[in-house]
Amino acid sequence: MVKEFVKKIDWLGHDSFLIKSNLIIYFDPFQIKGGPKADIIFITHPHYDHCSPEDIKKIVKEDTVIVTEKDSAKMLSGKIEVMKVGEEKTVSGIKVKAVPAYNISKTFHPKDKGWLGFVVEVEGVKVYHAGDTDFIPEMKDIKTDIALLPVSGTYVMTAEEAVEAALTINPQIAIPMHYGSIVGSEKDAQRFAQALKGKIEVIVLPKKIKF
Repeated sequence: MVKEFVKKIDWLGHDSFLIKSNLIIYFDPFQIKGGPKADIIFITHPHYDHCSPEDIKKIVKEDTVIVTEKDSAKMLSGKIEVMKVGEEKTVSGIKVKAVPAYNISKTFHPKDKGWLGFVVEVEGVKVYHAGDTDFIPEMKDIKTDIALLPVSGTYVMTAEEAVEAALTINPQIAIPMHYGSIVGSEKDAQRFAQALKGKIEVIVLPKKIKF
């Protein structure tokens, strides 16, 4: 069931994903060409490569709900649902939990900002989008079937740290992200996949450009 569900997930580059279920769900759309109109858009934090009003305009419709934290909410308009770390909500029938995303050894994403990752449940499958984060202690409490994890280092976890995160979270499937755009390359994704061979299934998604 979980592996079948992965077929409904498109990686749009960097930290951007599209889930095509009975609802159209995006995470952090950035430098996208377009795509199906969104029912829900999740925005993890206000950095330009995650909260991009210009890209949101390409996929938003009148009743699109944007789920985000307080800083990004100030940059956006429309139907906004603001969430805090630890909060749980049901949005358009989708169960959502806001989880922490922050740096431990660097200063790009301070913990006190309250920026987010999300665990969403779609068709009975839980998907965790980690946002921009290091390997943090709170990951031991995350329960998910699919984990979307940054692997590029610099602003987020390295591939090796993401391996530790994956082993801690223990999803059925891990999907690397945060490479191939601003920092990182497919080599980071492949290192991540190689290190988890025989432990956790890793699927390196091709970048989806056309719809």
